[in-house]
Amino acid sequence: MRIPPFYRFRSWQLIFFGAIIGAILSWLIFLYMYGEMQEKQVQTIRKQNEEIMDLRKEKKIWQEDFQKLNEKNQKLLTVQEIYIKVVNADKYKLDSLSVFEIEESIKEDISMVLAKDLSLVYSTRELLERTIENKPVKIKDKRYKLQVKNMVFYTLLTIEVEIGLAE
Repeated sequence: MRIPPFYRFRSWQLIFFGAIIGAILSWLIFLYMYGEMQEKQVQTIRKQNEEIMDLRKEKKIWQEDFQKLNEKNQKLLTVQEIYIKVVNADKYKLDSLSVFEIEESIKEDISMVLAKDLSLVYSTRELLERTIENKPVKIKDKRYKLQVKNMVFYTLLTIEVEIGLAE
């Protein structure tokens, strides 16, 4: 079997030459269009990556701020300090050291309320009051009883105490 001698006919040569040139041109156009599309895709992906990184940084900043706010609010809703004030120490002519000792002993007795939730401390206010009032204090061979006059519940637990002679 023999291949027909198309190389001798000019019209067949032009058809083959046109097909080859068309294939090459279409391949070049395809490469150009594909390259342009890929370049746009790469730019879009880079832009999206930068945007994602910016959003992640912004999200991290927001989360840190939110966490700091939560911690701050948590601190605001717990008892941070206890302040005790003996109201009538002048009546019994107690010196400042004795008053300080009374205040410190009361603070030691109710120190378990530190860093507790305000609602919990408020709900146990009667127990706190009884704890303070049921403990007699001995100063200079005299026994004194304590009576709670005022309690203020906030991050600073303020308690005003009156002192009286125990019978």
